[in-house]
Amino acid sequence: MKLSLAFSPCPNDTYIFDALVHNRIDHNIEFDITLADVEQLNKLSFDDQKFDVVKLSFHAWAHMLDYYQMMSSGGALGFGVGPLLISKKPLTMQELLKGPVAIPGQWTTAHFLLKHAYPKLENKVELLFADIESSVLNGECAAGVIIHENRFTYHERGLHKIADLGYEWEQSTGMAIPLGGIAVRRELPEQLKLKIQSLIRKSIEFANANPTASQPYVSAHSQEMHPEVIKKHIDLYVNEYSIDLGEKGRSAGNYMLNDLKEKKII
Repeated sequence: MKLSLAFSPCPNDTYIFDALVHNRIDHNIEFDITLADVEQLNKLSFDDQKFDVVKLSFHAWAHMLDYYQMMSSGGALGFGVGPLLISKKPLTMQELLKGPVAIPGQWTTAHFLLKHAYPKLENKVELLFADIESSVLNGECAAGVIIHENRFTYHERGLHKIADLGYEWEQSTGMAIPLGGIAVRRELPEQLKLKIQSLIRKSIEFANANPTASQPYVSAHSQEMHPEVIKKHIDLYVNEYSIDLGEKGRSAGNYMLNDLKEKKII
């Protein structure tokens, strides 16, 4: 049996899937692997729902409920894990609203959280997440929403934090931040879906029990990221919710869905 599996090259995803991809755990499923930026995966999934198993932003998944089911293992959720809104210097609200503000993709949860915190902000520009800091530094954008490893290094480039968008979400909702998760095609047999979910959990548990095993795979896709930053990235985004969403994780995802429905976005 061969299934398509797509996830991002970010350290948390390569850490999670290393044992599965390299057969460090027993299974009889052959996976055709695609690595791409999460917003690219969001858009590819919108286009034709081509992947059997795929990492999606919770925001994007909310628009594809007929096609994809979110699995309990492999996700990026939690408290204190949200994107940051940064600028080159402190901005007034008028300057921020004037923009433009760079976002890492229309369908990212980061964009959803920006809209949640600043509903009146309309002048936005979509950029690859790795290019957002530079766009702010060179003056192309007044501010930008940074995700992934950039939240650990932005201050080294002299950038100013306007807001922690995840904190804003936590304070207003009391919920964990549902960033992304591993989705599976609804049409697949139920037992197969459960098996895939179990394999992802076992892959995470293997990585946690053997923390050095995944290092070559993680480093190969980490864009020359410093080992200390890689470790911080994994420690932050691979947590108890990655092993199993649990009640809090499901509640966070459902809260986002209900919010989008109430606002008639979906």
